[in-house]
Amino acid sequence: MIRLTLAAAVLAALALPTLAAAKEPTQASISGPGFHKALSLQDGADFSSTPIGRLTTDSGFFPSAVGQSPDPMLHARPAGPLGLRYRIVWTVPGGGPTRRVTQDVYPYAHGGALAYMRPGQTIYGARTTGGWYPGGLALKQTLMKLGLPKAPKPSARTNYALVAGLGIPGVLAALGIAALLARRRAHRGQRSPSTSSTELPAGSRT
Repeated sequence: MIRLTLAAAVLAALALPTLAAAKEPTQASISGPGFHKALSLQDGADFSSTPIGRLTTDSGFFPSAVGQSPDPMLHARPAGPLGLRYRIVWTVPGGGPTRRVTQDVYPYAHGGALAYMRPGQTIYGARTTGGWYPGGLALKQTLMKLGLPKAPKPSARTNYALVAGLGIPGVLAALGIAALLARRRAHRGQRSPSTSSTELPAGSRT
């Protein structure tokens, strides 16, 4: 029991320098399909009440970067489609030169918005722990306040997926209907003589 307590104290002591060096990001650039937003921290502003502060919280920046207890991170990538990916490039001071750390967010993921930070990025004189963070509705709403649409905009890829979903029989049926309509229009054009002339046929004049 004493050995376990001592080991925990040693681990906590080793983590203290990293946590002490951890500072709030000063800039965040969000980019992705049809969306771009740049945020910066103004001098003297209350970090938690700023847009960049809310994004830091809702994307799980600190648990993803340096870890947290209790740990809110997911053990693995959630099942289901992730949807469109947007990337946040964080500018982080402290622990030496200013660093840039990337984090991907999936606001339209099945089951709720997600964030993913790649492990091993240099930050605060150490390496990011990384992983998947369940941002959920809070993360999506924060991104929507920054201008992200509530639902993804349809694209050529979406239309292709719709055609693929119909399958070959569905596509053939649609083509057959289009051909039938074209033939009917052509037949009607041939059947309708011009009635614009009012001249009587020869021999019928009085």
